[in-house]
Amino acid sequence: MGPVLDGVLQLLALIGALALCYVPLGTYMAKVYTSDRHLRVEKWIYKGIGADPDAQMRWPAYLRGVLAFSAVSVLFLYLLQRAQGFLPGSLGFRAIDPDQAFNTAVSFVTNTNWQSYYGEQAMGHVVQTAALAVQNFVSAAVGIAVAVALVRGFARSRTGELGNFWADLVRGTVRVLVPLAVVGAVVLVACGAIQNFSGIHEVGQFMGGSQQWNGGAVASQEAIKEIGTNGGGYFNANSAHPFENPTPFSNLLEIFLILLIPFALTRTFGVMVGSVRQGYAILATMATIWIGFTALMMWTEFAHHGPAFQIAGGAMEGKETRFGVGGSSIFAVATTLTSTGAVDSFHSSFTGLGGGITMLGMMLGEIAPGGTGSGLYGILIMAIIAVFIAGLMVGRTPEYLGKKIGSREIKLAAVYILITPALVLVFTAFAMALPTPVHSMTNSGAHGFSEILYAYTSAANNNGSAFAGLNADTQWFNSTLGLAMLFGRFLPMVFVLALAGSLAEQKPVPVTAGTLRTEKPLFTGLLVGAILIITGLTYFPALALGPLAEGLAS
Repeated sequence: MGPVLDGVLQLLALIGALALCYVPLGTYMAKVYTSDRHLRVEKWIYKGIGADPDAQMRWPAYLRGVLAFSAVSVLFLYLLQRAQGFLPGSLGFRAIDPDQAFNTAVSFVTNTNWQSYYGEQAMGHVVQTAALAVQNFVSAAVGIAVAVALVRGFARSRTGELGNFWADLVRGTVRVLVPLAVVGAVVLVACGAIQNFSGIHEVGQFMGGSQQWNGGAVASQEAIKEIGTNGGGYFNANSAHPFENPTPFSNLLEIFLILLIPFALTRTFGVMVGSVRQGYAILATMATIWIGFTALMMWTEFAHHGPAFQIAGGAMEGKETRFGVGGSSIFAVATTLTSTGAVDSFHSSFTGLGGGITMLGMMLGEIAPGGTGSGLYGILIMAIIAVFIAGLMVGRTPEYLGKKIGSREIKLAAVYILITPALVLVFTAFAMALPTPVHSMTNSGAHGFSEILYAYTSAANNNGSAFAGLNADTQWFNSTLGLAMLFGRFLPMVFVLALAGSLAEQKPVPVTAGTLRTEKPLFTGLLVGAILIITGLTYFPALALGPLAEGLAS
């Protein structure tokens, strides 16, 4: 079997597995977030945190819950890292430096999981499991909760109530993420991923020195890392490490876990708003972009330029031979079109155009299918922009799902779209203009610029993957990337929840002959076009200075 056919078959198998899980998982999540029943373990949690799960919240109260929980999480994670030297199971590792502890705390709480440290050489068992792994669950649950609040904004009328944040947080963790992670971890252990609390082992002598490995609860963290679109690796090599991702099957499984919830949430959306066809329209938009990007990535990486590429069967630099070009290309697109950031190959070693595709996937806003929750609310914001554009073209007040998109709604949507590009471009400009940050670049020219552009794109979009080659463990990058992650996560949530509250207060608008049918293929095409055009106009100049210049020169 040739490498191209192998890659195509992997893609088809992945599509088939996702299709089989789409309806049952999506419907189940809709039931989870609309149920009036509380499980016993959930009641214990509510009692422990002093929350009333049946109290309805308007959007300011819901937002306060999101921000308060996240602020406490950042503080707890920061203090745990600073105290690591005194903790049991620290494996002898010292406390994390203040700037790096801040960066890591923000990174995991914002679902970014950017890592400026070597996991196996910096974090002990307690920090890895009690801090980082816990945030992998709850940060993903926060994203789903915000998405569900926006869906309720469309589904409800004449009320500003969006549900209860604490109930949504706990249900998402207990009923959705934990069960999926348990199953995923068991399968990964069966594939060969490690799961233990062993110490550091010397595994052999190499070139006059010894090589050491430490164990850890890797499979369990790997499972939620992918399911929650988190991305933080137990080891520095992330999912390229055989302890995290041992076989081609485990590689395909991890891609499946990354895409599972974001795609299924479109079904949840359709069920909750009372029209599964609306969910299918959003799904079609996501799938069109994802498949298109995957095909384009595979083409750029399989293109044979010279005898070295022909012998290797594609651009194999920076890729694991056990995964090949096909598996690595599918993984790279999945991880950058979602907010995952896990890598099974190194994006800096991709072809110039291939590296540009990974960046463009994040620049779209990670909405195809996006992160757990963040992908759904991101694409719904783009849907509002699309119906607004359609309304301008026909001279009619835009409507979406029976709600009028007036000046307030479009302003909130527009600000949401502008926040992340502003963070990316402003921070990149400062890093390139100041004398110190550029010393962290391994490469010069277009590729060096891509290293910095990729870093801020990854941070502000809460992705977490790195282009490699950039020394990000400096005070400048730890601090500025931390700020980009904070603002890139929580500022958009402010406008999403404000928009949800505004929509929930409206009364439904009756469907007329002039209403744009947003469940039709025409709207899907309009939405895909709006996403690509808005992103292109925003980022094309920056891309032209980096990956496009490098790709056209090669």
